[in-house]
Amino acid sequence: MSSVNLTWVQTCSMFNQAGRSRSSTFNLLHYHPLKKVPFSFQTPKQRRPTSSFSSISAVLTEQEAVTEDEEQKSTFNFKSYMVQKANSVNQALDAAVLLREPQMIHEAMRYSLLAGGKRVRPVLCLSACELVGGDESVAMPAACAVEMIHTMSLIHDDLPCMDNDDLRRGKPTNHKVFGEDVAVLAGDALLAYAFEHVAVSTVGVPAARIIRAIGELAKSIGSEGLVAGQVVDIDSEGLANVGLEQLEFIHLHKTAALLEASVVLGAILGGGTDEQVEELRSFARCIGLLFQVVDDILDVTKSSQELGKTAGKDLVADKATYPRLMGIEKSREFAEKLNREAQEHLCGFDPQKAAPLIALANYIAYRQN
Repeated sequence: MSSVNLTWVQTCSMFNQAGRSRSSTFNLLHYHPLKKVPFSFQTPKQRRPTSSFSSISAVLTEQEAVTEDEEQKSTFNFKSYMVQKANSVNQALDAAVLLREPQMIHEAMRYSLLAGGKRVRPVLCLSACELVGGDESVAMPAACAVEMIHTMSLIHDDLPCMDNDDLRRGKPTNHKVFGEDVAVLAGDALLAYAFEHVAVSTVGVPAARIIRAIGELAKSIGSEGLVAGQVVDIDSEGLANVGLEQLEFIHLHKTAALLEASVVLGAILGGGTDEQVEELRSFARCIGLLFQVVDDILDVTKSSQELGKTAGKDLVADKATYPRLMGIEKSREFAEKLNREAQEHLCGFDPQKAAPLIALANYIAYRQN
């Protein structure tokens, strides 16, 4: 799964021929994470050709055969790409949050921020920027900012007053190492610094774009974004009547909103048109919900050691999840539909530049931890 063949463009051609009319198998109502107005999230009426790793990397038929040199040029190495981008992000994060006075708070910030992780959100930000013609350097401060905010959300989510978790990214959670008081403050500090970092460290971008990006980021994590999802999630614990619509609202806000912001920030800072930004927003909204559906599946099918965090905690907390409401197989089918829908939103872009986002969507869909 480390290479993606760009015969995906043929898949897009078939998507476009099939048109965009759909009927939803699950009849779910999806909400825009950043707006109060609901929008319909509908899935394809018929099973369409997918662009999953299995089809993207499939061996070409004799009629489609290309020379070895041409194949080399058209192959995207996802593993190498992720390693290179994650290394760049890690270096930027290390340089952004230095160990200085007061030493304890900066140690706590760095402990969780540099604890590892897949760096999916910052890589999405960088990939979206490059897709619309921008350079990685202009989006790196925003990429770091979304990772700082993501780390804040994990620190706070693990607190005893929230999910009360002891393990994160294979290590003791922040409050287990530094205490609850310092953990709360470390999260607060990362949240504040994220916005400072975007405002101060973004260079070569018009001020209007930076302001627009900051506004998007703020809204994605506030009372209409991440916080909204978290509050409804807390309020839903132990309730027997939580349905798919409410569960979807939770995850489109709690999880998908920040993933959406990551992509949208990259597109804005990279100079994307309004149409490109909105198409990428729709892509990101799909993979944001996809991320949570897969997360719910992994929570009940993998061990704590495999996940690097406590497995089965949603079951213990009596939370509504997709496997609980739909079953494992229906949840997997829904994940596949979300992945296809996400990739359809990339069909209007250059396939070579879109390859990282295609691969990231597939990675989210098929990840094992």
